[in-house]
Amino acid sequence: MPLTRDEVAAVAALANLELDASEVELFAQQLGEILAYADAVQKVDTAGVPPTAAIATGHAVDRPDQLRASLDIADTLANAPDPDDLHGLFRVPRVIG
Repeated sequence: MPLTRDEVAAVAALANLELDASEVELFAQQLGEILAYADAVQKVDTAGVPPTAAIATGHAVDRPDQLRASLDIADTLANAPDPDDLHGLFRVPRVIG
């Protein structure tokens, strides 16, 4: 299902793209091939294939949460270049405004 040059130009205008004549011709061919492939995929007989909502096998892939001790705040801030010891925070240079 080839696309016309006018259809490609209309899509390019919607995407705010400025295409020259060679690009319009190239994209018409490429988009036509993509649409033809999508059409071929739509025609595949899937009558005997059960629908699936997910590819997960049904078992949990995430590990369960486990409570355990974390680092002490003083140890955590020990290597920070500019720690805020009073509040237990890392100070970093301002990057926005």
